[in-house]
Amino acid sequence: MIQRAVEEPELGFSDLGLGPEMLDALRRVRYVTPSPIQAAVIPEALEGNDVIGQAKTGTGKTAAFGIPLIEMLEERGKGPQALILAPTRELAQQIVSEMQKLAANHHAAICAVYGGQPIEKQLRALQRGVDIVVGTPGRIIDHIRRGSLYLGDVVHVVLDEADRMLDIGFRPDIEKILRRVPDPHQTLLLSATLDAEIRRLADKYMYKPVELLLSKDEVSAETVNQFYVTVDQEKKTELLLHLLRREKPEQCLVFTRTKRGADKLADRIKRVVKGVAVIHGDLPQSAREKVMKAFRSGDIPVLVATDVVGRGIDVDGISHVINYDIPDDPENYVHRIGRTGRMGRNGVAYLFVTPDQGEPLTNIEMLMNRTIPPLPLGEFEAHDASGKAQQKRGAFKELFSYL
Repeated sequence: MIQRAVEEPELGFSDLGLGPEMLDALRRVRYVTPSPIQAAVIPEALEGNDVIGQAKTGTGKTAAFGIPLIEMLEERGKGPQALILAPTRELAQQIVSEMQKLAANHHAAICAVYGGQPIEKQLRALQRGVDIVVGTPGRIIDHIRRGSLYLGDVVHVVLDEADRMLDIGFRPDIEKILRRVPDPHQTLLLSATLDAEIRRLADKYMYKPVELLLSKDEVSAETVNQFYVTVDQEKKTELLLHLLRREKPEQCLVFTRTKRGADKLADRIKRVVKGVAVIHGDLPQSAREKVMKAFRSGDIPVLVATDVVGRGIDVDGISHVINYDIPDDPENYVHRIGRTGRMGRNGVAYLFVTPDQGEPLTNIEMLMNRTIPPLPLGEFEAHDASGKAQQKRGAFKELFSYL
């Protein structure tokens, strides 16, 4: 495995060996300067190397692998030339949407395959012929078994958000798929973290990968301003409405812990806030797609979501993330706030903490190796400042000063 240090790019897209058709497409979508992950991955991928790219969300990784894949497409054969695996249907949809813009001058056929959608539509698309297939591992396995997805022409494989796919148990499906892809082929693996399980997968299925470490020691985006608020449980909705009125966010993502909690919260705030929608795993796929389309277009300014679908929301315009419920797992907090502060833009993240939740707040801060400051609320009283969370908070600050 070859590790290469990555510095901030001083190059433009025209310096990366891209053709005039791609440069024109990039100008159309207003991509001016490559992000670090793009500047690092694109040349290596175009050289045909296997690549491991570690970067946090919101850094332009879809274009980092999408641009070289489109550039390397050859005359269409029986089956697709590139296969992209993603952990969620929402992410698969977003990858297809962005790649179609990038492929505007290449006449590339790109197809998404995932569960929750009638398979007949996917079967028709595959039968017509596609260059790139983007999908969730389970549905890709389904198409392989049906004989509707031929992998004999695949020469490029992308594992996007590989850590997330392993977290939710897709490793057996991923391995089944990789064993079906003929050699030689190129593999690009993108992940926010590179733990032992990721490395075992890379060692088994990648050939002398170039390892590009961006954000090696970072857990959260530098462009996100984070604050916490100690709030009584019965005042959380009132506090949320207060912040929405005060901040007037361009687009806001509100996270709850449960699907039922998301539904109840959305129903409450719809009465006083325009453009509120909810998304979670119990919604029919058609409804989820409709909500996401409206959210991406800006027609919905406030979206209430659970962690399962929230990880797949990849929208650059999100200005605020509000953690209405503190997550059970500190890493989920990191993934939540990664929805804002994207592509160099500034973002804001608020964390609601009830008086008995000082410990999970501490766990989040220790994971990130930084303290989260309290949010000044002015005259709004969310909680008596002498509560338990504040007491535990003081103890943590004393401990943190020695770390």
